[in-house]
Amino acid sequence: MSESVLTATVELMGDMAFQADTGSGHSMALDAAAEAGGTECGPRPIEMLLVGLGGCTGMDVISILRKMRQDVTGYEVRLRGERASEHPKVFTTISVEHVVRGRGVSAESVRRAVELSATRYCSAAAMLGKVARIEEMYRIIDATSGHEQTGALALAA
Repeated sequence: MSESVLTATVELMGDMAFQADTGSGHSMALDAAAEAGGTECGPRPIEMLLVGLGGCTGMDVISILRKMRQDVTGYEVRLRGERASEHPKVFTTISVEHVVRGRGVSAESVRRAVELSATRYCSAAAMLGKVARIEEMYRIIDATSGHEQTGALALAA
C-alpha cells in the first residue's frame, strides 16, 4: 500500500472500549472516561491526536538534528491541548515543547529543526493547525553542564 492511502479499523469490544488496528499491523485499545461509560482501558481518541502530532514532529526533528550531526542523547515532545467548551470540543490551542538533551547541541539547529517540522514536514501539524493555534517551544539541556536554553518559534497564524 502506498503512503498516500492509509487504513485503520476500529471495532467495538464492549461498553465504550474499541480495538484499533492499523494497516501497518499495529493494535491498541481505545476507551472513554468512566463518567462517559468507559472503563479507562486505553487512551481517549482525542488524546491520540496529540500523540500523532508528537510522533510526527518528533520523528521530523530528530531526523533533522541527526542530519545536522547534533550530539543528541535524549529527546521528548511534551504536548498540551486546550479544547473548546462546546461540542465538537475541538482543540483551540496546542502547546508543543521539544526537550532536547545532548552535548554541545546548537540552539540554532534545534530552532531550525522545529521550524522545518512545524512549517514544512509534519502533516499532523498542518492538519491540526487548520483549527488550532499550535505553539512551538524548545528547551535544550546540556548533558555535561546541565545548562538549559529555551526558545519559542514565532509562527504566522
